[in-house]
Amino acid sequence: MSTNSASDDPIRIAFMCVQNAGRSQMSTAFAERERDRRGLSDRVEILTGGTHPADHVHEGVIEVMDEAGFDLSDRTPREITIDELQSCDYVATMGCSTLDVGDVGEAVDVRDWALADPDGKDFDRVREIRDEIEQRVIALFDEFSTPS
Repeated sequence: MSTNSASDDPIRIAFMCVQNAGRSQMSTAFAERERDRRGLSDRVEILTGGTHPADHVHEGVIEVMDEAGFDLSDRTPREITIDELQSCDYVATMGCSTLDVGDVGEAVDVRDWALADPDGKDFDRVREIRDEIEQRVIALFDEFSTPS
């Protein structure tokens, strides 16, 4: 997909997993930062959700994201719908999804990032997952926001 003019529809990206309480929340926070850093707030819409959302974001995730300058304490996992996913240009699943390309259609670029679940892991492991997510989000933004 190429973005060649400001009149194009916004790029919609969804970060999803089962509980929407760890990896997808971290991905969303990094994506929001990248969107702001690159001046794309009017060009990129970010969605997040889970197929079976948890009651709250995992404590370990809140802690290691706080270390990186993100406050996720006020975020609440939510359910994401197939309609929302079908409206996206990119959908990144975290490695725990049963989402099939057939569910959302061929027009959506679905990526399975196959990330370990941070729930219940020690802080060092959660930090490793966080850092991998950050690099994947930056790489995704690099794909569609190359300077013209």
